[in-house]
Amino acid sequence: MTKQGGMGDNFYIGGVDVSGDIQSLSRIGGGPALIDSTGIDKGGHERLGGLIDGALTFTTFFNDTGVHTVTSLLPRTDAIMSYWRGTALGGPAASMVAKQPGYDGTRANDGAFTFAVGAVSNGFGIQWGNGLTSGKRTDTTATNGASVDFLASSAFGLTAYLHVFAFTGTSVTVKIQESSDNGAGDAFVDVVGGTFTAATGVTSERISTASGLTVERYLRVVTTGTFSNAIFAVNVIKHATLVQL
Repeated sequence: MTKQGGMGDNFYIGGVDVSGDIQSLSRIGGGPALIDSTGIDKGGHERLGGLIDGALTFTTFFNDTGVHTVTSLLPRTDAIMSYWRGTALGGPAASMVAKQPGYDGTRANDGAFTFAVGAVSNGFGIQWGNGLTSGKRTDTTATNGASVDFLASSAFGLTAYLHVFAFTGTSVTVKIQESSDNGAGDAFVDVVGGTFTAATGVTSERISTASGLTVERYLRVVTTGTFSNAIFAVNVIKHATLVQL
């Protein structure tokens, strides 16, 4: 991997692609709260890891038929937000279950009209993973997607995020499959707990497997169901250590 800029990135909120209305992201971050546990006999701070947190802070342009229809609602319910660093298959992506507490507009003296949006995680922290789709993927029938090589198996399960942007048909089921050798001798099979709820329209979802599940080296996304058009994206986090899912 070489050094990269942020050209060609994508940003999704609850099954809506708002990439073209995003001016910038000023924060894609999170981590554990640090609890001071310094004893009086120490010459430096001691800290324990506390609750996991996360945040996405971004600036939007005003588009009354685009991002404004999503962010102006200030929903009380959770929204799944995902940032794609480029749209290469297997590239980095960050997702979180979010609350959006604000939507503050600024009209500059040059006429620009932008909004500052801060979203904070709810129930889980922000999670960096890898796109199992090349940004948005379009399937017109049941499809076995290309695989991503994670170089080794892991023993701590996975978490995945789904955005469905458009759909025509009865339903589509998006699921993650695994293989130890990319299907050469070990056929791809469904990851236990790696199947999203069947979608019938625009939607988003977060799923997690059992925390101690062994996940094979290669992963791919497949679709089943009765449909003629399904546009969607999947971000997967293959856990490298035991986590609370």
